[in-house]
Amino acid sequence: MIKLPHLGEIADTGGFVRLDATSDGAFVAGRDGVVTVAATGDRKVEFVGFADRTLAGVRSALGYPAYYPVLPVSLDRPVEAVLMDLDGTSVRSEHFWIWIIELTTASLLGNPRFQLEEADIPFVSGHSVSEHLEHCVRKYCPDRTLEEARGLYFEHTHREMREILDGRGRADTFVPAPGLKGFLLELKRRHVRIGLVTSGLHEKAWPEIVAAFRTMDLGDPAAFYDAIITAGFSVGRGHPGTLGELSPKPHPWLYAEAFRVGLGMSFDRRSRAVGIEDSGAGVCAVRLAGLTTIGLTGGNIDESGVRPLCARVCDTLTDVLGEIL
Repeated sequence: MIKLPHLGEIADTGGFVRLDATSDGAFVAGRDGVVTVAATGDRKVEFVGFADRTLAGVRSALGYPAYYPVLPVSLDRPVEAVLMDLDGTSVRSEHFWIWIIELTTASLLGNPRFQLEEADIPFVSGHSVSEHLEHCVRKYCPDRTLEEARGLYFEHTHREMREILDGRGRADTFVPAPGLKGFLLELKRRHVRIGLVTSGLHEKAWPEIVAAFRTMDLGDPAAFYDAIITAGFSVGRGHPGTLGELSPKPHPWLYAEAFRVGLGMSFDRRSRAVGIEDSGAGVCAVRLAGLTTIGLTGGNIDESGVRPLCARVCDTLTDVLGEIL
């Protein structure tokens, strides 16, 4: 049993991995008040347990890790706000973006037949574009650079997005998740504030949202949602956005901004809000923002080993309604 304050007791089969020390060597179990060191199954987030508190260390493929306090969470009904992820949770599009990563790697290798392995999937979904590409560069083409990969990635993205917007792309690329329309309308009927949160750049995210809302006949998503938080806008070809590469999910900042700034809710009201995610990185981001986390099956929650961070894991958005209302 792994015991971590504010996270509780986690069975050894729960998905967490017990460690002797954090990967940076800063904390060692049994020294300086450290009782327990553990990590999510994918090792993306490490937890340092003391007698009365827990720290979460978010690792970084780009060299900028960070430690955050793990806050206690509770859920008080009626829920006043729901924050939810875009890819996988609201719109089924992960396969498209993984394909773009695959195309980019194929271009780097000069091998149009290249295909990602099943083992790559947890590392090419749910995180930032740069971390996805960094994984592929390190594993498949270490003689190339991340900057080269980013340039090719946006070249492929811009081409494919133009095809979709012009009606020549695949019609099923951006499909609303099952039950999304009824879920959103029921939240609106109950006057629950709704925020949409994604690690994707605005230029990637906005066509997805618009396409889904057209399919559902819900009008302008900007008028429907109370807050939409993306990773920002690219400032040029292959350039990053304003908050998407060094501080994406599993860092808490996108969800923290959506809750505190986007929805204008005070920190002491966080027990009246939930975050819904289907990815390991997203689950960590919601929980580190101090919000109750509802997991949605179909993503990589179990593969990432983050189920212990979820208050509940549901199969459908309809099931989520039953948990939060």
